[in-house]
Amino acid sequence: MPRPLRDPQPMLERAIADWGGRDDLWLFGYGSLIWRPEFGFAERRAATVQGWHRALKMWSRVNRGSVQTPGLVFGLLSGGSCRGVVFRVPRAEGLETLKRLWLREMPTGVYDPKWLQCGTADGPVRALAFTLSRRSPNFTGELSDERYRHIFANAVGRYGSSLDYARQTLLELQRHAIHDAALARLVALATADAPAAAPADCGPPSAPVYVPGSSDNSSSSSASFDKEKP
Repeated sequence: MPRPLRDPQPMLERAIADWGGRDDLWLFGYGSLIWRPEFGFAERRAATVQGWHRALKMWSRVNRGSVQTPGLVFGLLSGGSCRGVVFRVPRAEGLETLKRLWLREMPTGVYDPKWLQCGTADGPVRALAFTLSRRSPNFTGELSDERYRHIFANAVGRYGSSLDYARQTLLELQRHAIHDAALARLVALATADAPAAAPADCGPPSAPVYVPGSSDNSSSSSASFDKEKP
C-alpha cells in the first residue's frame, strides 16, 4: 500500500460533520460507484452536476494498478458537466456507509470530498462526491494515446485491471443512456484505432453543457433511473 498523501481520518470527520446525521445521506456516483456501490440505498436517480466532469486521469497504485505499474481510475475534475447517479442512503445507515466508503475510496487521502448540488428529475439534492484536484500528485495531466494503450495492457490492481474498469464503466453508462465519447475513444484504443468522436453528455469543459429541463432531464426510461430498492 502506498503511503497516504494525507490523513483521511480528518476528512472523514469533516464529511460526517457537514452531513450532520439529521437527514438521509446522498452520494454522487460517476464511475465504479454506479455499477459497484457496495452499500445499501433506498433510492437512486439519474443526476447531473454542473462545473465538474468525469476524467480517466487519476493514477491508481492500489485498486487498478500497482506501485510498479500504476493504473488509472476516474476523478471528478473541475469544468464542464457530468451525468451520473445519486444514491439516497437512509439516515440510520449513513455513518456506517461513509466509513466503508472511506476505506474503499480514501485509503491514501487522494480525493477531495465535496458536497455538490446535483440536478435530478425530482429536484436538486446535495450529495457527497469524490473530486480530484489538478494539484494532486495523483492527477496524470494529459496522457498520449500510446501511454493509455500501455496502461490498459499492463496495469492490474486488487480489484482488477484498468482496462476492465474502463470497459465496465462505459458499459454501465451506455446502459443508462449516458454517452461519454471521451471514454469510448479511450476504450477503443485498447484494441483498435479510436473512432471519430461523437457528441458527449459528459466531458471536458468544451463539451456541451447540460441545461435543466432539456431532454436529458426527462423522466423517460432511456434517460433516467427509476426509484429502486437495493
